[in-house]
Amino acid sequence: MTSTKTAATADAHPAGSPAPAPTPAPTSAGTPKTSPTDQDPFSAEVGRLVVQGEDRPGIVSKISTLLLDHGANIIDLDQYSSNPDGGSFTQRTVFRLPDLPTVKPKLMDDLGGLLDDELHMRWSLTEANKRKRVAILASTSDHCVLDLLWRQRRGEIEMTVPMVISNHNVLAADVRNFGIPFFHIPLNKDTRAEGEARELDLLRGNVDLVVLARYMQIISEDFLEQVGVPVINIHHSFLPAFIGAAPYRKAKERGVKLIGATAHFVTGDLDEGPIIEQDVVRVGHEETAADLALRGANVERTVLSRAVAWWCQDKVVRDGHTTVVF
Repeated sequence: MTSTKTAATADAHPAGSPAPAPTPAPTSAGTPKTSPTDQDPFSAEVGRLVVQGEDRPGIVSKISTLLLDHGANIIDLDQYSSNPDGGSFTQRTVFRLPDLPTVKPKLMDDLGGLLDDELHMRWSLTEANKRKRVAILASTSDHCVLDLLWRQRRGEIEMTVPMVISNHNVLAADVRNFGIPFFHIPLNKDTRAEGEARELDLLRGNVDLVVLARYMQIISEDFLEQVGVPVINIHHSFLPAFIGAAPYRKAKERGVKLIGATAHFVTGDLDEGPIIEQDVVRVGHEETAADLALRGANVERTVLSRAVAWWCQDKVVRDGHTTVVF
């Protein structure tokens, strides 16, 4: 199968600061669209089915037929195959099905028969009106965390934020101004195990995603194994060129002409997880290190908000060391 697009949350199955500038219109050809169905007023009837596995003939037909047999109307469908001859196949199907919450158990059973038993694929079925629960971890920089909270309050990101956790108390008042619980858990390299244990007590079973919004601590592999949900990070795209403190000063000294940001999933390999979104802006010789830092903050929050918004809409699918982003 080849990549196609047809016009047409999750029960995972085994297998006080100024408003930030609005997100610029996407410019890259690969940037995911925002489907009108994502803001559908009848979203209680809208489901999202994401499947992934080995490509073979008939996958799209069999899934579509099953949904039709249940009375569903497919309103958006995206698919991608890394190789039509046994490559990795990924599909996101958005459909409308009257009384979805009631008929969902039967639909899940039948999907299991097809996708588990016959096609041996990984899959998840989500209800569009059930917003993802996203916890945010931050340190002292406010641009990313406050941008996410602002967009959530405006309804730009389909999520709820049950908590913000920080290893500093600097952002407490700003976060609480949004009505979001703020938890201060001091943590450094010497108290990492104790601090992460306290974080896990708050997170486990209570969130669907953890976002590191300029959280300046290294996440341990033990934390990643125990938290049980994906973790998304944001960092400037100088890495690995300008590691450590004052990256923008170092960039200015080297005459950098492009600065950017990368949002990626967190893995045990530091800053090397599958990439979700990236962007860059051009800078000139006349700009100071402070100018670069300001422009870098703008692109960081834009990139992170895109990545989180797309994940909350079930548009981001991990595929080994890479991602499929519909």
